[in-house]
Amino acid sequence: MKSFAKYISEGDAFSVNTEPFGHVENPSNGYFSEAIIQKINAMVGKILEGSQQDSGYAIGHIRNSLMKLGLTFDQVPPMTEESGSVSLPLTLFGGRFGKDVDTPHTEFMNDDGISHQREGGLSLNLTYEMTDTNQCKLRAKIM
Repeated sequence: MKSFAKYISEGDAFSVNTEPFGHVENPSNGYFSEAIIQKINAMVGKILEGSQQDSGYAIGHIRNSLMKLGLTFDQVPPMTEESGSVSLPLTLFGGRFGKDVDTPHTEFMNDDGISHQREGGLSLNLTYEMTDTNQCKLRAKIM
């Protein structure tokens, strides 16, 4: 019978995928290539595919789905007007805080976890229209 230490030393017993969006075909594009953003937008579009729904429910569903990918956004302001749009910056795993290789010893790095991979970061852009029955037609796109 093998000992635990021998079993561990023989091979890769604990392989963990640390990439937030699985295998990336072209690492030079990073985790946020146009193809990946297009797939995330398709997922968000599928959530909003219903014609009209309660805005709180739809935004909660989008929030939960994006959180499974490590993406979060702040509280959505109330939609009190007849129509409008909201842009909410996204963070990856709550952002980054601390020291990096290039950070001076007197400063801290504090960002959204996306800007260093994609210029300007990402944001969830919501547009809405209120109907006569106080339901909301939502459209969302990550840009």
